[in-house]
Formats: sequence, structure tokens, C-alpha cells
Amino acid sequence: MTDQIYYETMYILRPDIAEDEVNNHIDKYNKLLEELGGKILDSQMRGKRRLAYQIAKHREGIYVQLSHQGDGQHIFKIEKAMRLSEDVIRYLTVKQEGPLPTPRSSNKSSNQSEKTENENINTNNKSEPKAEKSNDNKKETKEAPTLEIKEPVES
Repeated sequence: MTDQIYYETMYILRPDIAEDEVNNHIDKYNKLLEELGGKILDSQMRGKRRLAYQIAKHREGIYVQLSHQGDGQHIFKIEKAMRLSEDVIRYLTVKQEGPLPTPRSSNKSSNQSEKTENENINTNNKSEPKAEKSNDNKKETKEAPTLEIKEPVES
């Protein structure tokens, strides 16, 4: 594979907007990107996460990642649309070089397929004894990683 240039735009939406409105924003920016001559490689809603610091009185945000290709001229226009939107609290576009990202399935469908795989494994292995758990008193907690996105400084 040859390395190609593409762009990744991560934007954070306000946490208090409805899920259907989030999907409307994602569709809006995807359509705008295509109208400007860009090619969408992958678009993912990463979900609601805690921000590294408070932004516009919000402690959480809905993260959306958009991978796209184009001539680079479309980035200014899509970022301007994000800047003018009251629902977008931060955005950042990064130029990437490497193999193009492949579109991933949504989290809901992948979670369902994992559940069916786990059920199949459990039904096939009923005769095997279960492994004993040690250190029952310890609880493992995993925190979601936070991404700090700074708004570009205009001079």
C-alpha cells in the first residue's frame, strides 16, 4: 500500500442536544464536505465523554470523528460552518499521511455481534469448568480517554 494524504476532523458537540439532532449535525457536515469536493472515508460518533477542562460551561461533550480526503481547500469552509454553529463547542482538523482508514461498523451492531459470539462460545463450552476468580475485593475501573482539542488561533 502506498501512503496517501487525508484529513481527520474531530469536533465536539454540546452534550445536551438530542441524539437525532446529533445525527442531523453529522449528516449536515458530511453533505457539506461532499458538496465542497471532499471524499468521506469514515465518519464515527464516538459518544459522550468528559472534557479535559470546562468549555463554555460544559463538562462533557459528544465527540465525532470525520476522516476525509480532498484538496485542502474544503477545510476552511467546513471549519467556518462549525465555528458559526452554536452546537459545536470545539473542532480540530489534522493532516494525516498513511494508509487510508477503513470505515468501521457502528458500535451498536458490533456489540450485538460480540454478544452472539460470546453466547456461542458459552454454549459450546458448558461442559468445561469455569476459571476461579482471584482478588474478588479488587474492582477494575477503566476511564475513557479524554481528547483535548484547542480551537485554532487566528492572527
